[in-house]
Amino acid sequence: MAHIGTAELVSAVSNAGALGIIGCGFYKPDWVRKQIRLTRQKTDQTFGINILLNSPYVTEILEIILQEKVPIIATGVGNPEPYIPQLKQAGLKIIPVVASVTAARNMEMAGADAIVAEGMESGGTIGETALVALVPQVVDAVKIPVIAAGGIADGRGLAAAMALGAQGIQMGTRFVCSEESVAHSAYKQKILDADDRSTVITGRTTGISLRTLKNSLTEQFLALEQAGATREELNIFSSGRMHLGMIDGDVEQGSLLAGQIAGMITDIKPVKVIIEETVAEAEWVISHLNIISK
Repeated sequence: MAHIGTAELVSAVSNAGALGIIGCGFYKPDWVRKQIRLTRQKTDQTFGINILLNSPYVTEILEIILQEKVPIIATGVGNPEPYIPQLKQAGLKIIPVVASVTAARNMEMAGADAIVAEGMESGGTIGETALVALVPQVVDAVKIPVIAAGGIADGRGLAAAMALGAQGIQMGTRFVCSEESVAHSAYKQKILDADDRSTVITGRTTGISLRTLKNSLTEQFLALEQAGATREELNIFSSGRMHLGMIDGDVEQGSLLAGQIAGMITDIKPVKVIIEETVAEAEWVISHLNIISK
């Protein structure tokens, strides 16, 4: 949720009873501190922060998180193990995002408090295993709580995740199309217009697979990949492209992160309504499954 996980959305999610997460992306430390303080102005509920471990500002941002006493840290794109002892000593909860059973086991041994098991249906950086296959294997492999992510946008997804053994879910793409999201209206509309085949994976040859909505940028990228372009040559599509698409609204030359679940999203609602409807639908689904089983 880089660029989208800002104080506006994070505070709304936490105020509605879930856990809002600030998305640091590659932002500089001063931006991160500002977002933490803005979020605290908008909510007195618990919230967390996500750090991309390939950010050039990891060390500085971790110091800010410790200074500001943000209680929960989620990590992605890298190994948080070197940082976990210091964070645990400070009393923080660590929730790494993983895409494999091996990574989940390693994070548990390193001291993680919970795991986000993210299926390849999700938007952004992805692994190789689908949610339905990944979550139960991770649940069986670790003793800490498992949160399911990727391909979940409503109560049916929440109920399914619980059936797979997860103790919670993480949603991203659904919250892009919320009233509180700072995403550009053109980006939101692209999600609303999406169907089940509207996303594509780029970057397989670079070692960083990325799921986004199809557009002119992905067509150019894939053409170069298939022609054997080097990682350096493909880097021209990385710098600033997410901000260009998701915040500036250039939906053809910008990168538009979205999961495969985009095809299910048909409206823009307040965060509180999204969460309440998701929980209510999950309760209905679970109760009716019980009736069927009898």
